[in-house]
Amino acid sequence: MTTRITGLATHDVRFPTSLELDGSDAMNPDPDYSAAYVVVSTDAPDGLAGHGFAFTIGRGNDVQTTAIRALEPYIVGRDLEATLGNLGAVWKEMVHDSQLRWLGPEKGVMHMAISAVVNALWDLKAKREGKPVWELLADMTPEQLVDLVDFRYLSDALTPGEALAILRRAEPGRAERKAQLLANGYPAYTTSPGWLGYDDAKLRRLCNEAVAEGFTQIKLKVGADLDDDIRRLRIARGTVGPDIRIAIDANQRWDVGTAIAWVRELAPFDPWWVEEPTSPDDVLGHATIARAIAPVKVATGEHVQNRVVFKQLLQTGAISYLQLDAARVAGVNENVAILLLAAKFGVPVCPHAGGVGLCELVQHLSMFDFVAVSGSLENRVIEYVDHLHEHFTDPVRIVNGNYVTPTTPGFSATMRAETLTKFAFPGGPVWTAATRRNAS
Repeated sequence: MTTRITGLATHDVRFPTSLELDGSDAMNPDPDYSAAYVVVSTDAPDGLAGHGFAFTIGRGNDVQTTAIRALEPYIVGRDLEATLGNLGAVWKEMVHDSQLRWLGPEKGVMHMAISAVVNALWDLKAKREGKPVWELLADMTPEQLVDLVDFRYLSDALTPGEALAILRRAEPGRAERKAQLLANGYPAYTTSPGWLGYDDAKLRRLCNEAVAEGFTQIKLKVGADLDDDIRRLRIARGTVGPDIRIAIDANQRWDVGTAIAWVRELAPFDPWWVEEPTSPDDVLGHATIARAIAPVKVATGEHVQNRVVFKQLLQTGAISYLQLDAARVAGVNENVAILLLAAKFGVPVCPHAGGVGLCELVQHLSMFDFVAVSGSLENRVIEYVDHLHEHFTDPVRIVNGNYVTPTTPGFSATMRAETLTKFAFPGGPVWTAATRRNAS
């Protein structure tokens, strides 16, 4: 009997993180971490379903959810085995759709909607095969991995043959690296001390806690006020000492000239990198900044909209650290392409994970990269933010500053049923209570 995909259900899930200023930065002072959440259901006897989401920070999450629902005709009714057996073709079918492309192409709300659905299909595939996504990918042959990638617009920087060579070079030692991951996990850094809305006492306390928990790198938000940034960096550096890396993140706040001048003022505190110093679309601006602020390095990626922009950032030497995002580009397939590009140019991948569920997803991509693509942990860390993990059935775990390698089948994307009810917007009890409070 043929098993089919029978449904695509969406949920507008929002968390009131703005109440405690969790996630606050110079460009986003009051974020409510949110998920435009999707469940892809099947008629399998065991009730098998795939889960995915697009991350937003509140207003507009309903628009993102509507965009995901627009993809229902591409998914519902399909043969499950055939679909999961050729996710490269399914990706191209959605991304190359002649009418949907007009809304991008390959950027914005529609591209993120495709990401949510593609990631849900990978969650479904991994659950069906009884493996976590990182291991499912790491066990694929180089040829199977290359078949996932759309090389249109990339071939001037990375050809299928070059991608195949990268993957074949990494084949020796796969088993040993997998065992290393399972024994030791993957290095993390924490952003939790650095939100811009925290007072100095909280900054100092959280810096001390981060060091005690084994983190060797922290990150501070900057960009709203130079004197304030100097004071906060002085506190952080004085608290953690000279041997802990401190990255800084401007969240696109600056023009190119401002970025150069501002980072030079902060350079005495030895920032490990400056993240998103200007518009994520300004490839040449990033390159100009990188040359001017060296040896301080540039990192970006959380708002980079597709593999083409990443290609240009790498080609121009604009970034020293590539911060892919699991839910910004069109899901696992496009992120495999981005990992291959980074390997071609020798740039470490340090994923963005500042948002609900992003830590859960990106750990799989970095672990796959280590086992089957780059084969390296040098200068590679995954961002960790200590918020909202309790809402997932397979939450990330950190031990001694390292992500514990997940072993549960799937993409670690499944939210608890009670969360989908409690934090539903606008009718869930958390939000109806907030409405009553605001009215009183």
